[in-house]
Amino acid sequence: MDSILRQLSISLVPILIAVTFHEVAHGYVAYLQGDRTAKSMGRLTLNPLAHIDPIGTVFMPLALLVLTRGQFVFGYAKPVPINPYNFRNPRKGMALSALAGPLTNMVIAIISGVLLAYALLPLASITGPDTFSRIIKPVGEMLKQSVWINLLLAAFNLIPIPPLDGGRVLAGLLPARQAYTFEKLERFGFIIVMLLIFTGIASYFIDPMMRLFLAVLGFFTKGGIGL
Repeated sequence: MDSILRQLSISLVPILIAVTFHEVAHGYVAYLQGDRTAKSMGRLTLNPLAHIDPIGTVFMPLALLVLTRGQFVFGYAKPVPINPYNFRNPRKGMALSALAGPLTNMVIAIISGVLLAYALLPLASITGPDTFSRIIKPVGEMLKQSVWINLLLAAFNLIPIPPLDGGRVLAGLLPARQAYTFEKLERFGFIIVMLLIFTGIASYFIDPMMRLFLAVLGFFTKGGIGL
């Protein structure tokens, strides 16, 4: 139980930051393209309370903590409302607003990795053991969790199945007729995604994406964060 509570304390803030910025990015890019739905509903805020989903932000992370004995934590937030009919170009607008979430998570992962490599690790070499154990080590573990959580959230959401972000991006790239047919999958999207996860098929997409993201991260950190 102690290890689970410790993992929760380390993962909670990175999860809240990851899912909050992910959703705000969707809404803000939609707002830039003419859709004020998220703004009018008070969802363009960095207050995580506005984005908490009881299942995805509370129950799922806690259940995963218990089931994996603190080894794996993942969650999601309440989706930001977007009305594509307000876009100047609905298909392009949906694709861009969908892509904004995973890209934002990638940026957060890079920032976390850079802070870890160029700020925290150098500090660790010049601080005393007490400061290291009380401040440097916990913050370092939190930044590592931030990297992993944001990369995983980006990779997972880019699976090209609606209603995931990757599905919306793909729909924006397909010709109109094929996109219309493809979007009909959304009614079964949750079931399809769950099947992909539980059968392990999702890993065939997520694993290559994670390797790509880690390579990009390594470019910015020079591979100096020990992931």
